[in-house]
Amino acid sequence: MNQHNRAACWPQRFIHQQLPLQFHADPTLAELPLFERARGGEALAQLWQAPQGFVVPGSYRKFSQLSAVSERFAARGWPVWLRRSGGGLVPQGPGIVNLSLAWPVYQPLGEAAEPIYLMLCGLLQRALATFGVDAHFQAVTGSFCDGRYNLACGQGDQARKIAGTAQYWRPMAEGRGHVVLAHAVILIDADPIAAHQAANDFESQLGSGRIYHADKTITLAQHLAGEKDLLSRFRQALAIELQNLS
Repeated sequence: MNQHNRAACWPQRFIHQQLPLQFHADPTLAELPLFERARGGEALAQLWQAPQGFVVPGSYRKFSQLSAVSERFAARGWPVWLRRSGGGLVPQGPGIVNLSLAWPVYQPLGEAAEPIYLMLCGLLQRALATFGVDAHFQAVTGSFCDGRYNLACGQGDQARKIAGTAQYWRPMAEGRGHVVLAHAVILIDADPIAAHQAANDFESQLGSGRIYHADKTITLAQHLAGEKDLLSRFRQALAIELQNLS
């Protein structure tokens, strides 16, 4: 990788204010204030959670039963939100935490996207390493919203996803570049069995053909059985890693 590109597209520091954990009732609105401030030149970090539910891409509108199925799942305690970006279904709820980073980028997407993914993964890897967790990026077939830049624990067929990452680019006015949102979903101490059962039922009722496997994901709590206060400790580890960037 070109080190100059990596440095040019990644801020030297993020405004994070010790990364307090926020709660957003609608996960699709959580990051909007970040976009507005990033347009003004700021680089921002936000750690947040959302209610139990599923966030799905707008492409799910192609399923004719989406509205009816979503109503049924909302009644079951699994509301469904539609987001603008692509990808697949992402669970939210207790034990799942989101890291959102937003800042202006002036390099083309083709030059900056991969370095940004690698820097985001590196940030998460260092935070996880403070718990003795060795994670690397790879696709994990059978995991939710699978992608090349998942963070996984274990090798080969034994790899299990502990975090997923994504990017969303929005052009700024007059061709001045883009605001990029780099986002990660980290599994801290969620109930993977319940989430996968609900997700598979949702996809089945839509007729999407997608099936997720709980044994293809792992939470930090599963990796560190018996340890306490993992969410608070992970928040602190992330805040330290963000501070170390400057």
